[in-house]
Amino acid sequence: MAAVVELAGVSIVRNGSTLINNIYWEVDESDRWVVIGPNGAGKTTLLQVISAQIHPSSGVAGLLGEVLGTVDVFELRPRIGLTSAALAERIPRGERVHDVVVSASYAVVGRWREEYDELDHERASELLAQLRIDRLANRTFGTLSEGERKRVQIARALMTDPELLLLDEPAAGLDLAGRESLVTTLGELAQDQYAPASVLVTHHVEEIPNGITHAMLLKAGEIVAAGPLRDTLTADNLTKTFEVELSLIEADGRWTARAL
Repeated sequence: MAAVVELAGVSIVRNGSTLINNIYWEVDESDRWVVIGPNGAGKTTLLQVISAQIHPSSGVAGLLGEVLGTVDVFELRPRIGLTSAALAERIPRGERVHDVVVSASYAVVGRWREEYDELDHERASELLAQLRIDRLANRTFGTLSEGERKRVQIARALMTDPELLLLDEPAAGLDLAGRESLVTTLGELAQDQYAPASVLVTHHVEEIPNGITHAMLLKAGEIVAAGPLRDTLTADNLTKTFEVELSLIEADGRWTARAL
């Protein structure tokens, strides 16, 4: 399998603080990763590196066969699908849902005067249907519920048929029904053999969908453990990561953690 992410000794230092430290990590094209850790662990910083938003302070970051620092990131970024709270804040609240999705073709947020062909519009409509939100196509983004906005973001992230899909806390802010519905959809996507390699970031093992193949546990900018899901996601590793003694239960491919 070809690697879509190859990090070798990657560190990020800002204002004297080390946000991630000496990260070695490889994501293959068939992998579906989850990255788990407490607040301040460096999860979002790691995602910023592999979405070509920031360059390493040291080490080498390989993305989709290119090396950050030697490639035009504006050519690289359209090959990466990204959902995040920061991106959601940039989407105009008056933007029509269909336009939120189709505008990813030009890697812009908010339509202006760019032109799209019929294939672009068909692709956007297909994705809205796949995410079960085609009924919202003519609604404005600002009128949607939080769960609906999450699904629109995922449709937008898939618009360019990316080689790497990055999901930064996609279930954050959802109620129980919204979370479970979204996790089910993410599980369907993870189990789709034609879906791109993916990395999902979360605080909670309950948000890990079926189909995830690998896990990384991150604490204070360093890897506690990383590898195949069931070898890595253990009570001992979670206890080390969150610094509280935890039990871990798996049932029907879903996980639950509890403090002892």
